[in-house]
Amino acid sequence: MALMSGLFQCSDLTKWQRVSDIYWDVVGAMGAKKKRLVELDRWFQEELPGVINARPQKFLKLEELVKLMEWKLLRGKFRPRLQQMAASNPESTVESCTKKAFQRLPDVSAAIEELCQLKGIGPATASAVLCAGAPESVAFMADEAVESLPGLVPIQYNLKHYLRFLEEIRKKAETLNAESEERNWSPHRVELCLWTWKVGQKLCPELLETLNEEKEKPAKKQKTK
Repeated sequence: MALMSGLFQCSDLTKWQRVSDIYWDVVGAMGAKKKRLVELDRWFQEELPGVINARPQKFLKLEELVKLMEWKLLRGKFRPRLQQMAASNPESTVESCTKKAFQRLPDVSAAIEELCQLKGIGPATASAVLCAGAPESVAFMADEAVESLPGLVPIQYNLKHYLRFLEEIRKKAETLNAESEERNWSPHRVELCLWTWKVGQKLCPELLETLNEEKEKPAKKQKTK
């Protein structure tokens, strides 16, 4: 079976689950050329959310913001000037601004506008900050994920474009959750799958081919209708 041209239009829950399962394989393939990416991605996906949510009030420290920026740049277009700008923010300003941003949620627009007051921070990086602390309601504006949605190319790195992206991602998460007993499809998980599919097609297409070669079977614990 040939590779599907895209994942976003797919309604097969099993397919989405299988793509989700190979996320770290694709990160590893990308890390073959960017070795620090694997370490930073583990930190962003598995460590930072717990650190943020363990605080009485959610916020990021300056060193965390700088590390998050390094992760974002390694994962996409490397622009060292942005990391320098992020590092130039005062520690107290970073903590105050990120705290206010998390308090603005669920108003994502207001939260991003708050974060964009920091030097070097635009809507895409702001979405990563919010995603780290609230992945259940926010998705990271990864180029590969945005490019996977109809009508969002070329990408515009502004708030309006991000909100269009987030709206569609949330709808897809709702659709997948309607089919899943676990209901564990967050906007961030949907975005990660789109990234996995897009990057996997470039770096390890044979891995995606195996998903199509597997015998089709109902998704685990799928709701009956």
